[in-house]
Amino acid sequence: MIELTRLNGKVFFLNPHQIEIIEETPDTIITLNSGQRYVVKESLDKIVELIIEYRKKIGILGNE
Repeated sequence: MIELTRLNGKVFFLNPHQIEIIEETPDTIITLNSGQRYVVKESLDKIVELIIEYRKKIGILGNE
């Protein structure tokens, strides 16, 4: 799970395997496979970084 922050400051954890689309409009909007949408404070680049680190941690990517 990756830790994200809603615009109201509340922290939540999201399963990155469920992400279908990430957009910056300028807010960052994450759309899941289910159609559920989340608007978060983190940038697109930060979310990608978090996903890469998560996948390394669970062994999907190499530990380079």
